[in-house]
Amino acid sequence: MARYDEIFLIGSEAEFEREALRLFRHQAEHCAPYAEYVRLLGVEPSQVQRVEDIPMLPIEIFKSHKVYCGEQEPQMTFTSSATTGMVQSRHYVEDIALYERAFTEAFRHFYGDERECSIYALLPSYLEREGSSLVYMAERLIAQCGGGGFYLHDYEKLLNDMSHDPNPKILLGVTYALLDLAENYAPKLENTVVMETGGMKGRRKELPKSELHKVLCSAFGVERIHSEYGMAELMSQAYSSGEGLFRTPRWMKVLVRDVNNPFRRLPSGRRGGLDIIDLANRSSCAFIATEDMGVRYDDGSFRIEGRISQSDIRGCNLLVQ
Repeated sequence: MARYDEIFLIGSEAEFEREALRLFRHQAEHCAPYAEYVRLLGVEPSQVQRVEDIPMLPIEIFKSHKVYCGEQEPQMTFTSSATTGMVQSRHYVEDIALYERAFTEAFRHFYGDERECSIYALLPSYLEREGSSLVYMAERLIAQCGGGGFYLHDYEKLLNDMSHDPNPKILLGVTYALLDLAENYAPKLENTVVMETGGMKGRRKELPKSELHKVLCSAFGVERIHSEYGMAELMSQAYSSGEGLFRTPRWMKVLVRDVNNPFRRLPSGRRGGLDIIDLANRSSCAFIATEDMGVRYDDGSFRIEGRISQSDIRGCNLLVQ
């Protein structure tokens, strides 16, 4: 068996649950911040028998603690985006080959062999800082596909290069940069998937996804806008092929919690806080309570519906106690 096959060859819910419970018990013993969190909750790891009952580590712990259980020194540290004065999350990666396999296999699952397309990355706010996992992913995928490249603010060169590229293309852009491109040039893109990620980063006013996608579809002459959902604290990504409906790779699962009682699971179709299990997070913590709001459906797909704010939490916020 090749290294990490136990993650990437998961083929059923039973296999996912078995691997998730095994990894939970390992991290509840060897990842110090997670072990302390589980202990404070009064949870005995050996007694947890269902994925739904695994405690989820609040994502803000990545800002205040070293969430790591690798056996060797980390090969890479990814950091989250942050405005001036904000504390960044730090995700320590023991084996960068695991991250490379995770993003490559997820990309191929949703979009096919990266060597058969060109990837154009319009990610200015990510390129302007160090430690971006998104830039690392895009850089490696571009190197593997052999076409495309990174573009900072040179929209004319981007459009010229794309117009002369006969291959199927993916334009991966941070949301505000795609909106700038749409408003200033409104280029009609052929044979191109437009994929937005990362939001406005404080550069522009946030827009509802439906309104944003309508503007981008009209400007670029495409039927739908794809999206990538990832973060520094995760090794894996979910993708949407349109209308904001995301799907995960086999080794990743999204659950929904009640924001007023984070230990209560909500059924499909109910809006709540998103919990993510990413089994590729082997050397950190695979069980994360995010600050995103959303809805999960019966088939495992999900939507993002904004961020958790104090107005969403009307009771005692157990996550930050």
